[in-house]
Amino acid sequence: MDHCAGSLRDSLRSGTGSNVASILRHWPNPTMGNSTSSALSKEILEDLKLSTKFTEHEISQWYENFQKQCPTGRITVEGFEQIYARFFPDSDAKSYARHVFRSFDTNDDGTLDFKEYIIALHMTSTGKTTRKLEWAFSLFDVDKNGYINKTEVTEICQAIFKLIPKEDQSRLPEDENTPEKRANKLWAYFEKKDNERLAEGEFIKGVIENENAMRLIHYEPLKH
Repeated sequence: MDHCAGSLRDSLRSGTGSNVASILRHWPNPTMGNSTSSALSKEILEDLKLSTKFTEHEISQWYENFQKQCPTGRITVEGFEQIYARFFPDSDAKSYARHVFRSFDTNDDGTLDFKEYIIALHMTSTGKTTRKLEWAFSLFDVDKNGYINKTEVTEICQAIFKLIPKEDQSRLPEDENTPEKRANKLWAYFEKKDNERLAEGEFIKGVIENENAMRLIHYEPLKH
């Protein structure tokens, strides 16, 4: 296991959430001690200040610890999978982790650098629902062509379903107890034919207007 994934695993042991923002927000911890890593370039710092809600001080602290936990300055997809495997110990999180990783890997180089990490943190933790849904759209847009089709919705629903522990799967409503049923139910809210596609604005509007759609696009543990 790489040190980067192991450090995040340790920080998640006391976590209470199961969503992506919880994972990113809990690690790296900006309150940890100083690091001797190289300084963040002024260009990247200014870019992140403009594109996120974070202050220069916050970004600098995040960077110091990111470099400390990930000496290479990058998180690999394998390391990301390890993170999710420990966050969902009773589930198969590999495919969902790969989709989340793909949505954050904006330059498609197979790794997450610090800039991509901070942008991901901003997109998933901001209070604005529309911004979170913009990220959710990128998660469902598997081929990154700017549209979502039913096949992609089904693929993400399959990944989400694998996060659900077996004992909880049996307690799901009849119309949601398979990945295909979940995908059919979600797709119906967008009032699209099976061979049609969905633009980002349509996706955001459909989810905002339907509480069930909001619930179906991600996984929340059932309350026992």
